[in-house]
Amino acid sequence: MADTANPFLTPSPLPYQLPPFAEIRDEHYRPAFDRGFQEQLAEVQAIADSPDEPTFENTMLALERSGQVLQRVAEVFFNKSSSDSTDFTNALEEEIAPLLSAHQDAIRLNPALYARIQRLHERRHDLGLAPEGVYLIERYYTEFTLAGAGLDDEQKERLRDYNQRLSTLTTRFEKNLLADTNELAVVFDSADELDGLGEGELSAAAEAARERGLDGKYVVTLVLPTGHPWLANLTDRRSRERIMAASRSRGIRGGEHDNRELVLEITRLRAERARLLGFDTHAAFVTADETARTPEAVADMLGRLAPPAARNARAEQAALQQQLGDGETVESWDWAKLTDAVRQATYDVDFAAMRPYFEAERVLRDGVFYAATKLYGITFEERPDLVAYHPEARVFEVRNEDGSGLGLYILDLYTRDSKRGGAWMNPLISQSELLDYPTVVVNNLNVPKPAAGEPTLLTYDETNTLFHEFGHALHGLFARVTYPKFAGTNVFRDFVEFPSQVNEMWMLWPEVVANYAVHHETGERMPQELIDKLHASESFNEGFATSEYLAAALLDQAWHRITADDTVTDVAAFEAEALAAVGLDNPAVPPRYASTYFAHTFSGGYDAGYYSYIWSEVLDADTVEWFKENGGLTRANGDRFRDRLLGVGGSKDPLEAYRDFRGRDAVIEPLLKRRGLDS
Repeated sequence: MADTANPFLTPSPLPYQLPPFAEIRDEHYRPAFDRGFQEQLAEVQAIADSPDEPTFENTMLALERSGQVLQRVAEVFFNKSSSDSTDFTNALEEEIAPLLSAHQDAIRLNPALYARIQRLHERRHDLGLAPEGVYLIERYYTEFTLAGAGLDDEQKERLRDYNQRLSTLTTRFEKNLLADTNELAVVFDSADELDGLGEGELSAAAEAARERGLDGKYVVTLVLPTGHPWLANLTDRRSRERIMAASRSRGIRGGEHDNRELVLEITRLRAERARLLGFDTHAAFVTADETARTPEAVADMLGRLAPPAARNARAEQAALQQQLGDGETVESWDWAKLTDAVRQATYDVDFAAMRPYFEAERVLRDGVFYAATKLYGITFEERPDLVAYHPEARVFEVRNEDGSGLGLYILDLYTRDSKRGGAWMNPLISQSELLDYPTVVVNNLNVPKPAAGEPTLLTYDETNTLFHEFGHALHGLFARVTYPKFAGTNVFRDFVEFPSQVNEMWMLWPEVVANYAVHHETGERMPQELIDKLHASESFNEGFATSEYLAAALLDQAWHRITADDTVTDVAAFEAEALAAVGLDNPAVPPRYASTYFAHTFSGGYDAGYYSYIWSEVLDADTVEWFKENGGLTRANGDRFRDRLLGVGGSKDPLEAYRDFRGRDAVIEPLLKRRGLDS
């Protein structure tokens, strides 16, 4: 295919190099991947074969400039395969996954290239480089070493086989999960079965049914976690049970979408690969290059939190039991509904009553964007002239206070069968001075779409999720680095959630919530009394929330602390034993994700790393205290946070960046207080 016919082969001429989605066709992807693989391997081999003494310019900078075609097509394709998959993208992803793994291995396991990086690493402090340049050498050396660059040829061949097989299996896991999630969407014959839902929710359920050719019925689509936001509202206990049963049966029904054998094979291969690389377990391999450094450090922290969280959950369960009649027991599908009743009785907080105040457009413009403008001085202008990858995805231009361009922000709000579950941020173009690249980032959520003409009313959790994911987007937009390796959110995995968690604090910040929380029909602002009650109930139900999260995090650790000599044959039995070992085997409080639909750990890149959320929350809670102590939503505070943390991307050790911002290391006490674990 000629260069002029394939939009991936040259930089986009659009503003901020936005990919030319209107021109991209299915037939462009595979040729661009093939060209990208070929070009980068040639570029890397030229570096490795150079007879010249290795220098920062002819080795590190040459590496950083390599692979631009591959980067362009990969960012676009994997965003599409996650947010708007088709039979074509599913098939191509299964083809590409092992090829991409082999390509990465061809670079990282190249002995001549590794030797050049080693020589630069030995004299990195004598090269007259700025700190970012020294850190670039250190990161390449560490990553290549951990990736197996020092293995002998036979070991490298085994490693390549492990990597390619794992890439295929994790891709298959994700596709199975999406298919099973769609198949298990729960069909209801009448609105009576969904009593308790608001008009917007019923409209979304009817629209989901209509899209499936089930006019007159109602379909409740599943979300990625075990629970479902509508369980808190449904009055029909049988309806709640049906939704929970469908959610928990993903990947365990037998047939082509069963994920149990994949879980067993993935964890076995990861353990064998870890031993080949010199580690006892996959968890040890992963944490060696995270801020945690060892699985023992992770176990120590999670072990401090699990017992008080389990005790709090049991106490909450006892209070919920009083809401039921004789002979009835609190089940997992009852928890959200009963919790809402207790919350209303104790704190007079009704989350359902808040939804009319959380109209999506106002939340976005007068909440999320407003807070960012007040804090950082940036502004947002929608660009309908710029075409995104899906008709529902909206493009916004982001500018600094002085009018200079910062980047593009794309929001893809609504759920659809072609989109995987959950919420996330992806980069499409990542800033770097070396390549003179700008920034384009995407936020994906899974909000049910109401019928045409109906308002999109967010739940409390969906509103919080939008603030959270926008925190990732700000991290990507603000990072200003020299080298592509450090662009955007390219930081340690157990640090990457920190900026997004901090951004959640602005959801209920007085000035922000007063600006966006307006009743979509009456125009009245959310009563301050309701907001005060929300704050008073902040630690309510934290036993459940912490326990369901920790159960998943500890389950992830358990799977990845098995050794290559261990034999696991039964997924359900392994889960039960792992949860019992830490006292989190409460049937009424299931893990946020069970193994067969644990996308984070079996297809999402958080393997042995799901602990990252609460690990990062230590920094988050400590940072929230700093903002409160220093005046909150001010430009001075925003500039400090932007300059010393968000703006550095991955160009320095993240804990060093945190100390630079905070003036000290983080302490855990604010987190314990937030989650009600300090007593």
